[in-house]
Amino acid sequence: MTVNHHLGHFHDLPVHSFTPGAAAQPAADAVAWRIALEYDAACDFAELWSTFLDTVDPATVRAVVIGSWWQRDYEPVKAAVAAIADEAERLPALEALFLGDVTYDECEISWLEMSDVTLLLTVFPSLTEFSVRGGTDLRLSPVRHDRLRSLRFEAGGLPSPVVRAVAASELPVLEELVLWLGVDEYGGDATIDDLGPFLDGARFPVLRHLGLANSEFQDEIASALAHAPVVARLETLDLSMGVLSDEGAAALLEGQPLTHLRAIDLHHHYLTEEMQERLREALPGVEVDLSEAEDEGEDPEDRYVAVAE
Repeated sequence: MTVNHHLGHFHDLPVHSFTPGAAAQPAADAVAWRIALEYDAACDFAELWSTFLDTVDPATVRAVVIGSWWQRDYEPVKAAVAAIADEAERLPALEALFLGDVTYDECEISWLEMSDVTLLLTVFPSLTEFSVRGGTDLRLSPVRHDRLRSLRFEAGGLPSPVVRAVAASELPVLEELVLWLGVDEYGGDATIDDLGPFLDGARFPVLRHLGLANSEFQDEIASALAHAPVVARLETLDLSMGVLSDEGAAALLEGQPLTHLRAIDLHHHYLTEEMQERLREALPGVEVDLSEAEDEGEDPEDRYVAVAE
């Protein structure tokens, strides 16, 4: 699997690409604005961002999607983050921000050069949704944010300090947390111990959706979740995109009840047909996504996550 298309909707709004000089623009609050540099653009990201803010009514913009921020050669997102943060006061209504809406033909996910993104959470206190794609050199410091309801990190390798920073953050109204953990080869060095604060149910008291996905130790995660206090309050659970096998699925079924869930996402897995049937029978009222079944007979050493490079 690769990231092969740009977002079509974000924050329940259609995504609209900002084009400087366009004859007509939609109402500022009616779309999620996608800001991205074309290859070999004549301006840099800061200039494009400034043009955007001078063209629309920034005071009513609700959602922004940031695409490619480089002109020719890949470069860290640091300057783009600074440019966005410098104008934060002009965006008082901003509720949702997606950083890194980039497809594989523009830049592979693990080639995206990231930086510290903490500032974006600091300068936008009204954010309810924050998503970041890319893990290389990604950094985050523990923060307190009183309105954030959805936090998502997509990576071919999510650095363990970022995972620990999320776990140490104070996010009292967080309802949705998704982490694509990725592989060690691309910096995904988190361990099951790093995930402990997400499992005990105390850190994020209103969490309703948990995604611990795209992992090389998906069986270990499943086994930990089998007895994790957080599961009882979840409505949906995402263990997809990793190397989940019968061992992890059996642990889930032998642990606490899962029949209260509305849905469990296990797509891209290494489950036998027999185990898939066991899951369907054990969870009759739950929407169970078992698509993208890989060859369960493959040597475990050769199994792969859905998104790495």
